[in-house]
Amino acid sequence: MQIPVALERLVYEFSRFPGVGRKTAQRLAFSILRYSQQETQNLADALTQVKEQIRYCSVCSGFTDIDPCAICSHAGREHEQICVVEQPNNIFPIEKSGVFKGVYHVLMGAISPLDGIGPEQLNIKNLRKRVEESAIKEMIIATNPTVKGEATALFLQQEFSREITTITRLACGIPAGGDLEYVDDVTLMEAFSGRHKFYN
Repeated sequence: MQIPVALERLVYEFSRFPGVGRKTAQRLAFSILRYSQQETQNLADALTQVKEQIRYCSVCSGFTDIDPCAICSHAGREHEQICVVEQPNNIFPIEKSGVFKGVYHVLMGAISPLDGIGPEQLNIKNLRKRVEESAIKEMIIATNPTVKGEATALFLQQEFSREITTITRLACGIPAGGDLEYVDDVTLMEAFSGRHKFYN
């Protein structure tokens, strides 16, 4: 039996999500069919609301519903310590662990020459501006432990070694090829406590 067009469209939209294959997309679509009209409307409203209200912080480029975000505008944060991550969603697991009290900067990607992504395509210009305007004492590079993440970390170390006295990289508590979004709290705490200094 052929899947109705409207259902097939929903399956297709779910399958576009990262890590969601066709079978999982079908299960999600069938679950939606069991929703009441009100539950379906709640889901639609939530999707609309998140697109209308969530934006990038003008300072760190993290996800926020106020600008600047609560972290950047918090006087109690250690503003001389900046943690550089690849994507806005990388901030949430670090915050959840409670191990870091500084501020963040999101690069919006990682250096990947094969994909045509160089330093110019990343949010490094704004990072330089922040470093020049603030008394940053330590930069913690928390890019993912992948080839792209390592290349980006090395570039940042070379780029900012004259301006920042202490540049550290998260320790190897995070598995190689892993992603910060899926790292548990204990592993993340170990990675932060065991971070090491970059040497020229």
